[in-house]
Amino acid sequence: MHWPHLTVSHQCYTTLVPTKRRRHAITETPPVQAALDELRQEVGTDGVELGELVVLGAGVKLDAIRSARDGDVAKRRRLADRVRSRALGADVEAADQVRSSGWVRP
Repeated sequence: MHWPHLTVSHQCYTTLVPTKRRRHAITETPPVQAALDELRQEVGTDGVELGELVVLGAGVKLDAIRSARDGDVAKRRRLADRVRSRALGADVEAADQVRSSGWVRP
């Protein structure tokens, strides 16, 4: 459809950007809005410092990732220790028999 009465001026304003750092846009989806609304209510203002929230959230996420990874390493270490000591809580003789004779179903 042609709109002859509408004119759009196209200009590039990239030279006015004061930084070369990455920029981000955040849409207040329902869970984001709920979290921000709760924070806004607690601090008593709509002015929430999103940069601070990103730094705090990134730190919490990083801690969770590292904790999970460290937990996995500890679990593997405990399993390896149990295998080495043959303290698996299983019938080791039966496992050895299956390994040597193969798995046969009656």
